[in-house]
Amino acid sequence: MHRIILGLMAISCLFGQGKKIYISADLEGVVGAVTGEQLGPGGFEYNRFREFMTGEVNAAIRAARSAGATEILVADSHGNGQNLLIEKLPKDIKVIRSWPRPLGMMEGIDESFDGVIFTGYHSSTDNKEGVRAHTFSSARLTSVKVNGKPMTEGSWNAAIAGEFNVPVIMVSGDDAAVNEVKSLIGNAEGAIVKESISFHSAKTLHPEAAYDLIAEKTAFAVKNIKKYKPYKIRGPLTVSVSFKHYQPSQILAYLDMFERTDSHTIEYKAKNMIEASHIMRVVTGYKGGSTVP
Repeated sequence: MHRIILGLMAISCLFGQGKKIYISADLEGVVGAVTGEQLGPGGFEYNRFREFMTGEVNAAIRAARSAGATEILVADSHGNGQNLLIEKLPKDIKVIRSWPRPLGMMEGIDESFDGVIFTGYHSSTDNKEGVRAHTFSSARLTSVKVNGKPMTEGSWNAAIAGEFNVPVIMVSGDDAAVNEVKSLIGNAEGAIVKESISFHSAKTLHPEAAYDLIAEKTAFAVKNIKKYKPYKIRGPLTVSVSFKHYQPSQILAYLDMFERTDSHTIEYKAKNMIEASHIMRVVTGYKGGSTVP
């Protein structure tokens, strides 16, 4: 059977139908997720929502394959990066897990991919709407901008993909997240699995209905992949990061590469989104004095 599958994949590629798809999976935008009880190991519902997160990714995988995808890479991009139940994914799927990684939620993307899918995404910290709205860190940041434009994790990650000329073709999450990402990057398909009521409340679909919707939107996107265009932000770039507390901006400004523009904000220059991502990994991820167990 394995040889038959490989043979069909080879035939698909021969006739130009084989597509390589990248999936970046978050958890805040997953069907039913509304509070911290679903989002981390300390929450009483976390293990159930790992199942739902994995179910959404599997729905996208199955649909992408039905539409001609022959290779798929998945990045576990929430929290500790160890959320997906990898044994429940197809056995030929490769998964990027844990941190640190230079391109963050987009680690592993390159020019060989044909399209990117975001599952479980949420709106930005600049957005007044959306469940668990934040950008990179709900505990530390209040805004991230590139060239003065507020960024979501979706638009930031889409711009990284754009550096490799790869378009985002589908995004799932709550209505605020999907609408925000689409307004910034263009004509990606959107699968709205819940409607935001507040930061910690939503009207949500049933998980199986969410899987069906994600599959429907993914299959359409992969079948029509040529219609989507990469989201590109031309360099050089000015990245602005605002913190909830003043001390990070104060300390980072000790380095000449950072300018402190107000009590809580620093700016830095980058030649492109790849360099911007590398610097952002340090700004948001470095913990001095920490030890590796």
